[in-house]
Amino acid sequence: MTDIARVLVVDDSAYVRKVIRQMLARSPFLEVVGTARDGREALDRVEELKPDVITCDLIMPVLDGVGFIRAQMTRRPIPIVVVSVASESGELVLAALDAGAVDFVQKPTALATDRVLEIADELIEKVKAAATSRPPITRDVPPRAAVHQAAARRVDIVVIGISTGGPQALKRLIPRLPAGLAVPIAIVLHMPVGYTELYARKLNEQSALTVLEAQGGEVVTAGHVYLAPAGRHLTLRRDADGRVLTYLDVRPLDTPYRPSVDTLFQSAADIYGARVLGIVMTGMGSDGREGAAWIKAKGGMVLTESEASCVVYGMPRSIVEAGLSDGEVLLDAMADALLERV
Repeated sequence: MTDIARVLVVDDSAYVRKVIRQMLARSPFLEVVGTARDGREALDRVEELKPDVITCDLIMPVLDGVGFIRAQMTRRPIPIVVVSVASESGELVLAALDAGAVDFVQKPTALATDRVLEIADELIEKVKAAATSRPPITRDVPPRAAVHQAAARRVDIVVIGISTGGPQALKRLIPRLPAGLAVPIAIVLHMPVGYTELYARKLNEQSALTVLEAQGGEVVTAGHVYLAPAGRHLTLRRDADGRVLTYLDVRPLDTPYRPSVDTLFQSAADIYGARVLGIVMTGMGSDGREGAAWIKAKGGMVLTESEASCVVYGMPRSIVEAGLSDGEVLLDAMADALLERV
C-alpha cells in the first residue's frame, strides 16, 4: 500500500473511539479522518468525509451496526471492518458479514479498559487489507444444486483454505454443491474463537451437504463438510481399520494462524497422496502456500480463486506467484470447477 487510507471510526463508546484512533495512528498508511457515535451519524459522516474504509461496532443506539452496514451498502459499497465482542454479538457479526462487512476484529472486552489495546496489530492489518479490498459480495445465495453424477472420480477429498471475505464466499460456493457429492470437504476459515460453530450451523441450513464444525474423531465421509474450529488445527489421520478421521490439536504452535491452511493441506496430502484437490480462496497473507506445495509434490491439484472475484487477493496470489496453481477460477464458477475434478 502506497497511498494513505482514510478511516472513519464508528463506536458508541468515546473511549473506544479514542483508543482505535490511537491504534490506527501507529500505521503510516492509515489516517482516521473522523468518528461517529452510531449508525445514523455514520451515514452522514460517510457522505461528508468520503472515507476509504470504516471500523464499526455492532451494538449502538439509534441505528446499530448491522443496520448501518445494510444502509451504507445500498448507498455506496465501502469496506467495513466490524470491531465487536464475540460473546455478546455472535449472531450480529454473522449478520454484519452477510450484509457486506469485509472482516471483523474481536474486542477482548466490552468494558472501557486498556485491554482494547490488545487488538492493535490485528486491527491495523485488517483495516489496511480492507482498504485495498474489492466491494464485498452481497448477492443472494443461489438455490441448492441438483444431484451431480461424476463419470469418474479423480480426487478423494477437497480441502479449502480461505480468510478475509471467506464467510460470504463460502455461502456462494457450498450451497451450489449437490447432496450426492462423492467426496468430503475439509475447510480452514480464519475466524476468531466463538464463531465457527455458529457459522457452520448456518451454512448447513443453506446447503444440501452436511456442514459441521469438526469435533475431532469423526469418520471423514463423502457429502460432509468439516469446518476447522477456531483456535485448533484440523488434520486428517488414518486409524488401524483404515478409516480417515478428523483430528484437532493446538500444535504446531509456530503457525501464523490456528487453524492453519498449511497444516490441513499437508495432512490431506499425506493421507490421500495425488487424490487431493486443494482450493485457496480470498484472504490476506500467504497461509496455504506451503500446503499447496505439499499437495503438488504428492501429485495433487490446486485451484485458486481469480483476483477478479477475491475480496482480498493475498492467499491466492501467493500460490499463483509460487507457480503452484493449476487454474484460476472466479468464485461463481468454483463449484463447477470442483465438480469437474471429483
